[in-house]
Amino acid sequence: MPPRALEPAGVALVDKPAGPSSFAVVSQIRRLTGARTGHAGTLDPFATGLLLLLSGRATKLTPQLVGLDKRYVTEVDLRARTSTGDPEGEIVETLEPPDEAELELRLAALRGEIELPIPAASAVKIGGERAYALARRGVVVEMPLRRSTVHELDVVAYTGETVTLDMRVGSGTYVRAIAHALGGHCTTLRRTAVGPFDVRDAVTPDAFEPGRLLAEADVLALVAQALVEQTQERA
Repeated sequence: MPPRALEPAGVALVDKPAGPSSFAVVSQIRRLTGARTGHAGTLDPFATGLLLLLSGRATKLTPQLVGLDKRYVTEVDLRARTSTGDPEGEIVETLEPPDEAELELRLAALRGEIELPIPAASAVKIGGERAYALARRGVVVEMPLRRSTVHELDVVAYTGETVTLDMRVGSGTYVRAIAHALGGHCTTLRRTAVGPFDVRDAVTPDAFEPGRLLAEADVLALVAQALVEQTQERA
């Protein structure tokens, strides 16, 4: 098999629908371009929103993109925890939803630098095997903690049973872990931004055209400006 082409080169902003895996979307774009294609962070199949896909020689930009902050909107059902932290898992615990005052106390504890267990349904390797593969077989393991940063965590709406949250988090943060710590599980999850890139500028996989790729120089300029702004914000 010949090596994947280095052209067309650039970064695609793709709005992933619920259902397909991120790797299925990568494969779809690769078939359209014929070029090597990578990503700067996946989304779970049930999740929607912004995927940054790198085409051709632009795949070398991956290290500059994977560490960018990310913004999500998620709806959390506070009546139950599931085995996966999302709607695809089995209910493992039912709870009484908190009142608004208690909810705010729980949210306050999840802002800033936090440490939470990595979800059992994640792709992290435990003893050389993916955690989600162990979970599917019913193997219970103690998941390691991950330190991450929650820059913003705001309530959009609260029904008394479900809460919709808008959050900006550092790279490597598991939104499902935040939902679990609140006493619930994610029912929806949408990534709305990655660094300076916004889902409003993205297209669905079916609407993608190679001519929509962002040039490498433009991407690097946007990332550099975003990093300057982040440094100033945290100084």
